Amino acid sequence: MGALSEKEKLEQKIKIYEFILNRLNEGIHVIDEDGISIIYNEKMSEIEAMNKETVLGKRLLDIFTFTEEQESTLLRALHQGETTQNVKQTYFNAKGKQITTINNTFPITENGRTIAALEVANDITRVEHMLRENFLKEKDTRYVFENIIGESEAIQEVIEVARRAARTSSSVLIVGETGTGKELFAQSLHNDSARASGPFISQNCAALPKHLIEGLLFGTRRGAFTGAIERPGLFEQARGGTILLDEINSMSPPLQAKLLRALQEKKIRRIGDTKDTEIDVRIIATMNEDPIDAIAGNRLRKDLYYRLGVVTLFIPPLRDRKQDIEILTRHFIQKYNRLFDMNVERVHPEVLQAFQEYGWPGNVRELEHAIEGTMNFITDEHEITMEHLPHHIRRKLLHITREDTARPEPGEHMSTHPLAPKPADHPHNIFPDVPSDLKSQLAAFEKKYIRAVIQKNNNNISRAAKELGISRQSLQYRMRKYGMGFTLRD
Repeated sequence: MGALSEKEKLEQKIKIYEFILNRLNEGIHVIDEDGISIIYNEKMSEIEAMNKETVLGKRLLDIFTFTEEQESTLLRALHQGETTQNVKQTYFNAKGKQITTINNTFPITENGRTIAALEVANDITRVEHMLRENFLKEKDTRYVFENIIGESEAIQEVIEVARRAARTSSSVLIVGETGTGKELFAQSLHNDSARASGPFISQNCAALPKHLIEGLLFGTRRGAFTGAIERPGLFEQARGGTILLDEINSMSPPLQAKLLRALQEKKIRRIGDTKDTEIDVRIIATMNEDPIDAIAGNRLRKDLYYRLGVVTLFIPPLRDRKQDIEILTRHFIQKYNRLFDMNVERVHPEVLQAFQEYGWPGNVRELEHAIEGTMNFITDEHEITMEHLPHHIRRKLLHITREDTARPEPGEHMSTHPLAPKPADHPHNIFPDVPSDLKSQLAAFEKKYIRAVIQKNNNNISRAAKELGISRQSLQYRMRKYGMGFTLRD
């Protein structure tokens, strides 16, 4: 292959620059000396909800509208040679959508003359929406313990522990898979406590970038950065009430350290402030993975876990409380009868049996969605049959039914090992009542193995922990996690 010409080299460099620009997590917008957009990367296109083709080659003010109170920082850089950093700007795109960004803007000069202007933008539109949503959530805390449906021992035990925890202001950590009802428990804790008359504010820690969540939680001081306003964070807004931090394990380690300080000292410091503010708030945190796994994977600080988990609630997955499936099914049928003005009265036994055999990886939420989807396929019938179920649910349930018919008769190929799969098990699914993904199967095996070792050691927890090669505390944690009740001896 021959040497590249100067033109080809230039084209190659342009492609490299474009590749780099489109991999940045900040929006990049450049206008030339006539105010025409000449560079506009993919992130900026995403932030402003505009196609690159619509913006490039057009004058800035032909596409975007700025308020009278605040002119474009990009045009200020071009016309006045002004550099601005960390300036909050709110404006509207060509479709009328409001955009809010934090901008760093620079004039580009050559021989003392401004020939272009560059803007680097971070999107905080979601922060603005989040603040409004949190305000609405304060007024919409409707769940109490009586709303938690279930008669199984597994769920009733968690409810009882939660009721007792509601009497104090200690921090609570709620651990459960997606769809088990963690926020339902959090709201019930709040509404059954002495803080019930105070605000309840919920914030998903995974919903915002790391650099934005801190200001949302702890607040900002006027002048912390250009355009920053005096704004209380969620900890101050929740004064006298409860704050729910959902998916706490998605919070960055530095922010976890700051949260730990707030928990220990009952004080927070706004961004840009020099003094602390006392807080009066109960903190409830949730996570959808094993805390020990999160600590091992550096997603959760160990000291924060011990401080948050003064009370730890392990919400059982639906597969571990299958006796509640029929009760929950009736409850959701009644709910959607009211919403859809229908009169479904019962469920065919074949459907109930299939529900019992299915693993429900999405837990109670998946069951509710299955019932809602089913009700959309019913016209004037009064009974739910397999034919009414949504196709994806029916396919899963029929697959389970076929597995059952293919199982060998009892007594065939029996294994003598106490933990070996039973002959009724699917060859690739050791625990047929558990979802077939590796995490669920390993958890089921761990529970069974721990139970066997504890029984082997005559319920002596210290000897069992030693045989398992884990600490006594780790064994107790796993027993609580799996709802294993024993009369233990030291």
